[in-house]
Amino acid sequence: MPAPRRLIAAGLIVTGAALFAVQSFAYAEDAPAKPSRVPPAEVVGEPVSCINLAQIRSSQVRDNQTIDFMMAGGKVYRNELPQQCGSLGFERSFTYSTSLTQLCNVDIITVLQNVGGGFQRGASCGLGQFTPVKLIKQPKGG
Repeated sequence: MPAPRRLIAAGLIVTGAALFAVQSFAYAEDAPAKPSRVPPAEVVGEPVSCINLAQIRSSQVRDNQTIDFMMAGGKVYRNELPQQCGSLGFERSFTYSTSLTQLCNVDIITVLQNVGGGFQRGASCGLGQFTPVKLIKQPKGG
C-alpha cells in the first residue's frame, strides 16, 4: 500500500477508535445508576481497629466492600473493606478465623460460595476499620 493510503487508513482507524470511546463514555453517563444496597448511615464515633466477637449478634453484607456488624445493645459497626472483595455482595456470606476474642482490621475474611447445596471457599479479603454508625431508616417505597 502506498504511503499516503497508509496514512489515510491509519487516520480513519484512530478517528473510529476515538468516536467509539466518546460514544461509550456518553452511554456510561446516560445509563441509570443502580440503586445501592448500602443503607445510608450517620457516623456516631471514631473508627476502631477491633470489635469483640462475643458482642457480635449478626452481620449484613451490603455489597462487595461493605459489611455492617450488629452488636449487642443495638450498636452497629460498618466495615468498609480497603478493596472490593469478589462475589461477597452476591454470596452475602463469609467466614473468618482468629485466635483472639476480637475481630480486627488485620484479619482476613473468606467468601463462602453456595455450590450445589454446600459451601466452597471463595475470595479472601482484608477487613478495614470498624466505624460506629447509626443506620438511617428509609421511608417505604423510597
